[in-house]
Amino acid sequence: MPGPRRPNRGPSAAAENRAALITAARQVFAAEGYGAPLSSVARVAGVGQGSLYRHFPDRVALAMAVFEEQVAALEALAAEPGSTIDDLLAVMTENAVASTAFIELVSRASTEPDPRILGLRERVVGLLQGVLDDPRRAPRIRPGVSADDLVLIFGMIAGALAHIPASQRHATVRRAWSLLREGVEL
Repeated sequence: MPGPRRPNRGPSAAAENRAALITAARQVFAAEGYGAPLSSVARVAGVGQGSLYRHFPDRVALAMAVFEEQVAALEALAAEPGSTIDDLLAVMTENAVASTAFIELVSRASTEPDPRILGLRERVVGLLQGVLDDPRRAPRIRPGVSADDLVLIFGMIAGALAHIPASQRHATVRRAWSLLREGVEL
């Protein structure tokens, strides 16, 4: 649903417009995926496309702003001494159900070597690997399974979720994990 068009308040509205664009992008990417038209983001935010491109020169910059907080939350969870790989996978799975755009963006790093995407992907891989390296935090994961393997799995899950209605995503992701767990667990 488009936001109301705001009057142009010039530079004083920059922070508000940026926040509105990030919120709108989160909604639009969740509903339509990473490839959603950026004009939809501007419309939902209630700003013009010029404002969108002043803050975010391209799709990756906008997506990075949206997903930065999800990665920061994952990093905080991974830093907690009692957290497990299951805790991280649960949060990542819920994020994938809510919006496949995040996983799609991280998964693209292997085919689109944009340094911004690679940096985000490396942060996710690093936090997953840090937990995998401690057998007490990943007791059910088969030795030899890497963080890159888990990111690949999430890419496959996101690919499946991107093509089904949101109402069916939870059931699909439960089924996908059930099928995939045999490959990553003892």
